[in-house]
Amino acid sequence: MRRLIDPHLEALAARLDGGWLRANAVTWLGLLFGLGAIVCIGRGRYLEALLLFALNRFLDGLDGALARRQGITDLGGYLDIVLDFIVYGGLAFAFALADPPRNALYAAFLLFAFMGTASSFLAFAIMAGKRGLSTERCGPKSLYYLGGLAEGTETIIFFLLCLLWPQQFSLFATVFAIICWLTTAGRVATALQMLREPK
Repeated sequence: MRRLIDPHLEALAARLDGGWLRANAVTWLGLLFGLGAIVCIGRGRYLEALLLFALNRFLDGLDGALARRQGITDLGGYLDIVLDFIVYGGLAFAFALADPPRNALYAAFLLFAFMGTASSFLAFAIMAGKRGLSTERCGPKSLYYLGGLAEGTETIIFFLLCLLWPQQFSLFATVFAIICWLTTAGRVATALQMLREPK
């Protein structure tokens, strides 16, 4: 997906660069749209949430394109990943709020799985940084991006499906949570191979 989307984001970033707009400001603006989507889901307004979530994801891509032109920073990378996890977790929580009897258990299972993907991703990034490891598999980043079955594109598709067919949230959440646990298992296996030897 990055090969399809990045050229358009880079072109837009080139037009916006040089003015007052900074990459971190775009990141914060994206959070506001993400929080708006969370509120809308909690109230059962799924189409409005879909629009706000789409804007959140668009700005998440744009801030990276701007950062590559303005200079990648540790703070920018930190904000990008933390705010993403806040939005993703908040969306799952919002589906529980929207229909607790039907969705709460599945939202809890999904958040449990998100703990696995988030911790396995961030812990590896810390250890990779200590060892001086780097990768540009997902383009230039401020931290090591360890891949898996459930990454950005898959997570976006999952939430889009939930917003388009909210009555099927329990099914979508169960399937995606399993994919997240497979991702976590794969990352732990990678860590066992790459981090086994002393630094």
